Amino acid sequence: MNEQQFRHLLLQEGLSPRTIGSFRLLVYEIYEQEQRGDLPWRLTRDPYRIMVSEIMLQQTQVARVRTKYEEFLSKFPDTASLAAASLQEVLTAWQGLGYNRRGKALKQAAEEIVQQFGGTLPQTPEELRTLPGIGPYTAGAIAAFAFDRPEIFIETNIRTLFLHLFFADRQGVHDKEILPLIRLTLDHDRPREWYYALMDYGALLKKERTNPGRRSAHHLRQSPFKGSNREVRSRILKTILAKGTATEQEIVDELAGDLRITKNLKELEREGFIVRKGGRYVIQEG
Repeated sequence: MNEQQFRHLLLQEGLSPRTIGSFRLLVYEIYEQEQRGDLPWRLTRDPYRIMVSEIMLQQTQVARVRTKYEEFLSKFPDTASLAAASLQEVLTAWQGLGYNRRGKALKQAAEEIVQQFGGTLPQTPEELRTLPGIGPYTAGAIAAFAFDRPEIFIETNIRTLFLHLFFADRQGVHDKEILPLIRLTLDHDRPREWYYALMDYGALLKKERTNPGRRSAHHLRQSPFKGSNREVRSRILKTILAKGTATEQEIVDELAGDLRITKNLKELEREGFIVRKGGRYVIQEG
């Protein structure tokens, strides 16, 4: 089965049982050739480790996560150790991954798991979504990869594959058109492996051609990090983490007088990252 044969069958029969079977055959054939089986989070069934990887992978390249994943887990090997750690320890370990609010949310999720679920990660997407930093995709992914549950979810590589094979001539395709296809084609017997296969196929497509994901109604180009407000926030936190405590003037000097510092200090304080004590900023605890 190849892509041309699948598209011909789809055109002739629609989403018939034979078409669905052919789609699964095609996906698994590509997966057998291209699977990224060496990714460390795919070598575990530990729900905590899978949760850590999924939150790290949000808006971050796989190569960067691969580097930080084991390092982070060596410091916080389980839910209890992460929940008990200080925010300063967690954010220090998170440096290099970007979007510090994800590191903060991960620590808060660990605290909730310890306090509300007796230290055991819940299995259903509904319960998982009650945790900080876990939305519909992350909840579905954790349920599938940690517990082999046949949940329905979509992410960028899955979206890319379905756009490529089912919507080849369409622009502005909404996820609400793709999700029913994900539901109908899901391999209920092997959901963990099936979703890995979909993702790896989609990742391959991005390398081989113009990204089909650009035809999604949800496609957004990420703004450059350099010079952005995200960079200012990151550098402020990095400065405070490195010094342990810093005045606003020390931060201004470190960031070469960037005019956005005062505004971002107030926002970081409001969001619970930092607190001002005696005219100096420190990482918020408790």
